[in-house]
Amino acid sequence: MVFQSYALYPHKTVAENVAYPLKIRGVPKAEIEAQIRDVARQVQLDQLLDRYPRQLSGGQRQRVALARAIVRRPAVFLMDEPLSNLDAKLRGHMRAELKHMQHELGITTIYVTHDQIEAMTLASRVALLDKGVLQQLDTPARIYNDPANLFVAGFIGSPPMNFLHGRLADGHFEAPGVAIGTNVRQSNATAVLGVRPEDCRLTGTGGAMTGAIYATELIGDHTLVTVTVGQASVVVKAQKDFAGRVGEAIGITAEPAATYLFDQESGSRLR
Repeated sequence: MVFQSYALYPHKTVAENVAYPLKIRGVPKAEIEAQIRDVARQVQLDQLLDRYPRQLSGGQRQRVALARAIVRRPAVFLMDEPLSNLDAKLRGHMRAELKHMQHELGITTIYVTHDQIEAMTLASRVALLDKGVLQQLDTPARIYNDPANLFVAGFIGSPPMNFLHGRLADGHFEAPGVAIGTNVRQSNATAVLGVRPEDCRLTGTGGAMTGAIYATELIGDHTLVTVTVGQASVVVKAQKDFAGRVGEAIGITAEPAATYLFDQESGSRLR
């Protein structure tokens, strides 16, 4: 297991921490040393073997915990939020490290996390739970592109999916400031329409949704535009050079294939 808190022995060096599982198994000393050197190279700790945990950064301590798990060559890794204690930049680096190690070692890994980015980037299959109940078990791509219900749709995605509450009449969704055709040929008096920010397009003053610009946020390679549509807020991922002004009237459109419909009461997907 690899824990969020690392669970290292503070009085032991990196080498002694990594060697401990082998030592209690009675593995010969020469073999222990060879395995420590091998696993230390894999996690880039070979220059830090004589240091103590207090002399290491958070990322280095996490790699020691990983090395201690790897050296046992288990049938399964269980990782319980191993990156939660790291800052954002280091988490990004360690995600790549974990992905590479998983590829190299080929050992089944069960990874517990509340971070949807970690789940999407690291997993080959995602089990999404809500209050202990399994909501969807599928590949990251299917979870993202074909969410089973309202909870899954809202949990996966950054920025999250936009939701608009209204009514569906024979495939036509209506809400304050919204009139849009969908591919769902049914009716529902308490429907919720979902559309991701990257699937929305700004269209001047026309469009299936109309409102006013509430805020713009330049992220770098794109601009997030928040539009007030009726009583709801819709976030659109626009071009980085978007220059709309707060309060300006604007329209939004989305292709029917990019929209999702849900029942408001049950949260179930309408197809």
